[in-house]
Amino acid sequence: MLRFFFEKAFKNNFFSHNLEMKKEPDDANKRRGVSPVICYPPNRLKRPNLKLYRSIRGRAKKIDEIIISPRDAKCFRVKAGQFFRITSIEGPQVGDLNLWNLDNLDEKFYSGKTRALHGSHMDEGDQMWSCFPYLRPMATVFKDTLNWYGVDKFGGSVHDVIGTRCDPYTNKLLEGNNYHYCCHSNLSRALAAEIALPILEAESLIHDVLNVFMCTGFTRDTGQYFMKASPVRPGDYIEFFAEIDLLGALSACPGGDCSTKHSSDSAKCYPLLVEIFLNEQSVLNITNKVNGYNRKHGPQ
Repeated sequence: MLRFFFEKAFKNNFFSHNLEMKKEPDDANKRRGVSPVICYPPNRLKRPNLKLYRSIRGRAKKIDEIIISPRDAKCFRVKAGQFFRITSIEGPQVGDLNLWNLDNLDEKFYSGKTRALHGSHMDEGDQMWSCFPYLRPMATVFKDTLNWYGVDKFGGSVHDVIGTRCDPYTNKLLEGNNYHYCCHSNLSRALAAEIALPILEAESLIHDVLNVFMCTGFTRDTGQYFMKASPVRPGDYIEFFAEIDLLGALSACPGGDCSTKHSSDSAKCYPLLVEIFLNEQSVLNITNKVNGYNRKHGPQ
């Protein structure tokens, strides 16, 4: 009887609290109706010279290629002024891309600021920005064969910088098992092998990714991150111009086209191709300096 009393009291208190929380002020609609303001107006950014990049790319020759096996990752190196292309070659497959300054691994891709400057999904002319205190373009999206996709009726689009990467920690939390071929683990192994680091040291350098070819968005009713079958097909590619000397790592996601789930061996997966191109007849004087903020941070 006493237990029943406390349960009833708890429920009544819970529901009355929820009712109080949901009660709207008289001017609720007015507050909701305030127009938004773009945080970082894109017209204040210096835009890359895509016309110049096209003229250079026209005579460039392939100097290297790397095949990334399904549920694995590999590193690649690109010098400033070179181009690198990621291609779907056998079937619909998404990839997770990390970038570092080749000469300073502390400078790495900053997906959050890239998202703030360009939007949730990357398009031709958008740039991958590095982290603080460097904050400069690392690579420019030069060509994308999926640029026709736009935004679908669900709010989905391709090449997002809103997700992180599939990882074994979240998988353990949700599924309860130890899965070692999430993109986070794949990238960790690839970096460890490339620069001869212990795996846990390499893991500390892995960061949020550009989800290449992945089709994602947020549900309109709950605001949850969703994925759906990627529109990528064999022969589709996204190509970048390297603004600085880069060390890249690409994982062929265990989710395949991410139409059902990731972090398992259940999805059909395919390899990805990375190609690097150089125009030896064109020498660009690239002066991509780090951010000019003086780092005094005000009075101490």
